[in-house]
Amino acid sequence: MTVGFVVSGFVVGFIVGLTGVGGGSLMTPLLVLAFGFKPTVAVGTDLIYAAITKSGGVFVHNGRGSVDWKIVAKLAAGSLPASAITMSVLRWAGVRREVFESLTGTTLGIALILTAISLVFRDRWAGRARSAEEALATPPDRTVATVIVGALLGTIVSISSIGAGALGTMALFVLYPRLPAVRIVGTDIAHAVPLTLVAGLFHWSYFGSVDVTLLSSLLVGSLPGIWLGSHLASRVSDRVLRPTLAGMLVLIGGKLVF
Repeated sequence: MTVGFVVSGFVVGFIVGLTGVGGGSLMTPLLVLAFGFKPTVAVGTDLIYAAITKSGGVFVHNGRGSVDWKIVAKLAAGSLPASAITMSVLRWAGVRREVFESLTGTTLGIALILTAISLVFRDRWAGRARSAEEALATPPDRTVATVIVGALLGTIVSISSIGAGALGTMALFVLYPRLPAVRIVGTDIAHAVPLTLVAGLFHWSYFGSVDVTLLSSLLVGSLPGIWLGSHLASRVSDRVLRPTLAGMLVLIGGKLVF
């Protein structure tokens, strides 16, 4: 089984390196549907896994100057409290583990479908937002909107482990259409690290839902997978990859919801 985890980590890491998305949206349902892990264990483990793997990405992007730390702070101002509040309310309400398992599975499926939609329509929505902003002499202050988006991401990610990547990137493209794509990606990754770390630690503390052995095996496979995928990314058409990945996420999300 450990070999299967390493191989799974490699495959998901390869897809992430190839497309830039797909970490939580592929890893969590894979652990649930293919390996039979309970949703809470899959989500909790994937959150810590994401925090560790994306830390390397932050180091690289920050070195290239492609992280807007002001936007990261605004997103975190909404997402970190939202994550803490979400998990605290669930524990305070005395939600039984089996009820939380059901809630996690449903939220996971919905988040996958939303992620697929964002992949398909991201460029179109971003283009419209860019056209609208170009008509303005001065870009509006989007601080409140950014904090609200962060809060929504914090809630979704805390329950499903999905959203920090694809949904966060899509939101930034719409909110900051004049920001270069590389800075949007770097900023989104930088925000994902503290969010997934905080949410993962809450899962670990409240539900004991982090499998350390599983986490280690996934990391062993994902690191070379991401390296290989990143080097091959320029050779594969995004027009083929994105709809294929979106279709796969819709099928998986539909299975989890229904």
